[in-house]
Amino acid sequence: MKYVILVGDGMGDLPVAELNNRTPLEAAETPFLDALCRRGELFLTRTIPAGYPPGSDVANLSLLGYKPEEYYTGRAPLEAAAMGITLGPEQTAFRCNLVTLNHSQDDQVHMIDYSAGHISSEESHQLITALEAGCANDMFHFHPGVSYRHILLVEGDYPQMNTVPPHDFTGQEVTEPWARYHSHFQWQALVDKATTILAAHPVNISRIAAGKNPANGIWLWGEGKLPTMSTLTERFGLHGSLISAVDLLKGLGINAGLAIINVPGATGYLDTNYTGKAQAALDSLRSQDFVFVHVEAPDEAGHQGLLTEKIQAIEDFDRQIVGPILHGLQQSGEDFRMIATMDHFTPLCLRTHTDSPVPTILFDSRQAKPGCGLPFSEQAAEAEDKRLHNSIANGELLMEKLLERRKHG
Repeated sequence: MKYVILVGDGMGDLPVAELNNRTPLEAAETPFLDALCRRGELFLTRTIPAGYPPGSDVANLSLLGYKPEEYYTGRAPLEAAAMGITLGPEQTAFRCNLVTLNHSQDDQVHMIDYSAGHISSEESHQLITALEAGCANDMFHFHPGVSYRHILLVEGDYPQMNTVPPHDFTGQEVTEPWARYHSHFQWQALVDKATTILAAHPVNISRIAAGKNPANGIWLWGEGKLPTMSTLTERFGLHGSLISAVDLLKGLGINAGLAIINVPGATGYLDTNYTGKAQAALDSLRSQDFVFVHVEAPDEAGHQGLLTEKIQAIEDFDRQIVGPILHGLQQSGEDFRMIATMDHFTPLCLRTHTDSPVPTILFDSRQAKPGCGLPFSEQAAEAEDKRLHNSIANGELLMEKLLERRKHG
């Protein structure tokens, strides 16, 4: 038996007026997801426990079978693990976004772009190298990641502050959260020096000349210490892989004991190498029994409020991930169970995550009888749950459902 989880990050949404009050998922052409849904089990999954932030870290931790209440320590430590950074007991990792900020004459600060125009890794590595050379000291060190996503490693005790994710404030004033970085002289010195270095760097001068958003600031958030997790092999006897373009998911996979498959050309956006990811998933299942495939593009489009791009991202996920993996497994002749879902909603009108329960399909290749008979959507999952009087399942139980409550190893 092969086990597969396919995650379209942030696919869930709210009705959109321009789509005749349909969601992007309802408007998108998703023949493969719909086929799975009509022959499988459709239900809602609560990936975000009450009181937890509706982030991809918490949600995907749930989807991999871990209770956030027991295992979640913060987003940045997971990303650090993916970058090969082993946190010591006295170290704290912060996610460090390269962002585009506007500082007005009346001392207001606005978040223009949480991703600095989805800056390339080649450009951002030059900037992070310059920040390390100019800002590093006994307390702070910068480590380069992918595109706008990087890590600040902090040694020992540090001045506390409440941080917030920058993608929650796209196009909004961020004067108050920005001021938190000036609440202590150590943070202020770091952030101000970083701003000066970034402003003068040739990468940003070139980006401005080309009409692109410059990476003119750093934004620190998602801090935490090293989590302690038992692996999926220890818990379920599973041996598998994880495929994603983003360090957060790779870090989750590393901590869960999964092999990380780095697909050339995987970017975390609309231009990602879908074909390579689907083929890598099928190749991994020749020798393993589990694969977790994550696609970031729908979430990125949601954060930017881009309707056409979000529909495209959903259709690409269906056509280039779900379809080929489904076809490949059917051609192999092996039995398989597949979950297709999302980690959270990223509504276009909000440009950030919500904690709504997410629609989930469970498909079993051995299933001969018809499934729910509905297309895949938020409303269909809600209607099916009401029809069957289901209680909404917690995300960490999804793995056990996929494995038919297989005994722990």
